[in-house]
Amino acid sequence: MLTGRVNAPEIQTKHGWLNTDRDWTIRDLRGKIMLLDFWTFGCINCQHIVPDLKRLEEEFADVLVVIGVHSAKFDAEKRNETIKQAIRKFGITHPVVNDADFKLWDQYGIKAWPTIVLIDPNGKVIGQHVGEGVYEKVQPYLLRTKEEFKETLNYDPVRFHVEQPVSSTLYFPSKLIHDKEGNIYLADSGHNRILKLNQHGQILETIGSGKQGFTDGNYNEATFYEPHGLALCNNTLYIADSKNNAIRKADLETKTVTTIAGTGELEYYFDDDKLGEPVNPNSPWDLLVFDNHLYIASAGNHQILRMHLGTEKVLRFAGNGREALYDSSLLEAGFNQPSGLTRHDHILYVADAEASAIRTINFDTGQVRTIVGHGLFDFGDEDGNLEDALLQHCVGLTRIDSDIYIADTYNGKIKVLDTSRKRIRTLTEGLHEPNDLTFLNGQLWVTSTNSHQLFKIDLNTGEKEEVVVVG
Repeated sequence: MLTGRVNAPEIQTKHGWLNTDRDWTIRDLRGKIMLLDFWTFGCINCQHIVPDLKRLEEEFADVLVVIGVHSAKFDAEKRNETIKQAIRKFGITHPVVNDADFKLWDQYGIKAWPTIVLIDPNGKVIGQHVGEGVYEKVQPYLLRTKEEFKETLNYDPVRFHVEQPVSSTLYFPSKLIHDKEGNIYLADSGHNRILKLNQHGQILETIGSGKQGFTDGNYNEATFYEPHGLALCNNTLYIADSKNNAIRKADLETKTVTTIAGTGELEYYFDDDKLGEPVNPNSPWDLLVFDNHLYIASAGNHQILRMHLGTEKVLRFAGNGREALYDSSLLEAGFNQPSGLTRHDHILYVADAEASAIRTINFDTGQVRTIVGHGLFDFGDEDGNLEDALLQHCVGLTRIDSDIYIADTYNGKIKVLDTSRKRIRTLTEGLHEPNDLTFLNGQLWVTSTNSHQLFKIDLNTGEKEEVVVVG
């Protein structure tokens, strides 16, 4: 925490407010302790502090007002509609002001996401904290401030108009795979469940009660918290239970779910930490089974982990834990929120979302290479030669023959990486944050996450056909 006694700059921008039915000013909230959360919705570290903010809001409900300041990194994150979807997705219940031009970011001297700023009941800035671990850092300050201003605090509750969830069969669907019989397994992440569908969209089975939680049991009892990546091996479905920081497995015969890795807590490993020792996933986002191992895109710690299917021990495989676009040997290379995995022969392809990059890991040589992407702040929407192509926060991959199909998420497009010609082209566009894709019976199945839809796409024409999920 950095302490000071300066007047808090006003919190108005020309881009407007969300999750509230009115604009707010520092003066409006005099008598309250204010916490400003500077965030951008694609940032995994920003997502990590959401539970901390909720905990503080509940504990100090009488005196604390949290205001989200959304200072977008990516172009697609600047729009009110996409921010509104993120508010719903993460269950945020406080107002958010759109700081698309970084006006408030600059006025408050912010340098990184996430950063929180504390403002006392007189409108003075009294502290700033960068990064995670918000509850432990901030809670003592709130106690101290509450005691110091106990005679002048406004204890009347402030009520906000909050965005309500959309009522739909699918709610923020994300990753998907298919089995040998042609059935689809789909992570219905906003409903905290996994669906088994036939090719007509009929729900055959539901894995998970739909409640947010972290409990094992039969399909009706088990609970998840925003599941994403899926992988099949024989009669086992592996599930990346992202916000529980865990790997779960569903036994498709006994219809039960068990936890095989992760405690629910966020854990970090850097450089030489825990090499050769079991580790826990950190916001696991995608999974892939190959050669008796489960590969885990551990987005929150910028690493690829590997679990032996027999021992179910999870070890570090690639990434030094630091966020960087850095090519090198397995444990020296740097990743940037890896979120998608696919494989072709001896090459593992990684969608490295925050760098808008496609990375490769060579299983034979142990080398990590970047084939698309230039850095954390280099993104766009450019097809062409790989060295010139630009993507925007890509999170999904699948392979068809020697081509890699990419969910170019923030561009709303599906792109094709031709590995032989070393070029990228657009197959289709007009999707709302496509998250993943799988190839089944000559068509590409794609999740359009923010429109809560599932599509089939013709590989020749790029034409989309919605698969209406029922049952």
